[in-house]
Amino acid sequence: MSALAWSAGLPGLAAPSFTAGLVMSLSLIMAIGPQNAHVIRAGLQRRHLGLTVLTCALADIVLITLGVAGLAQLGGLSDKLHGALVGAGVLFLVVYGWHAARRCWRPQPAVGTPAAAPAGPQAAVALPAPTTRRQAVLAALAFSWLNPHAWLDTAVLIGTASLAWGAQQPVFGLGAATGSVLWFVVLGTLAFWLGRRLQSVAVWRALDGLVALMMWGTAAALVVSLFE
Repeated sequence: MSALAWSAGLPGLAAPSFTAGLVMSLSLIMAIGPQNAHVIRAGLQRRHLGLTVLTCALADIVLITLGVAGLAQLGGLSDKLHGALVGAGVLFLVVYGWHAARRCWRPQPAVGTPAAAPAGPQAAVALPAPTTRRQAVLAALAFSWLNPHAWLDTAVLIGTASLAWGAQQPVFGLGAATGSVLWFVVLGTLAFWLGRRLQSVAVWRALDGLVALMMWGTAAALVVSLFE
């Protein structure tokens, strides 16, 4: 069987359209945005990491499927829907940024640490508050679907790019979905590995401070985009 015949078969994993979708998905998702920051935090905390990675990946697959299956042909999101998503996204990012800033400003001592123990920069990091599976899923979905940039990248841009592949659109979409899954698995694994080694108040304060600035910066950029 020739390579061309194989690439046109059901797997399609060697097809140029699959590779193009994979590369495009990875190039769009690698930027550290709210969704990636949430996965990193779940990995460092080692709490519901697998569920968070799975939810984010499935949420991206839904958006990619929506884009490849029809959103591109419709010309993208309507102005009203885009405005509603931006408003919801800004509110969510501002609130989450505030919580991260509060954790940075007032880090909690580790559970089980004596009250008289000094809280230096190398002190053990506080254990995260208990989180249910339902809360973990809802948080991952919020970071995935309340972020207009996620809709633009996964649904609109990937959906529009898939039009160039004609009958190979499903294969292009499969490549894009594969790229998203690979990225979240690698990111979560790396964050989990680092989480076993970075357990100090100083590290977590720096992370929370960075997350707060990033969330507020993204929210500000979204507000500005409404007036462009």
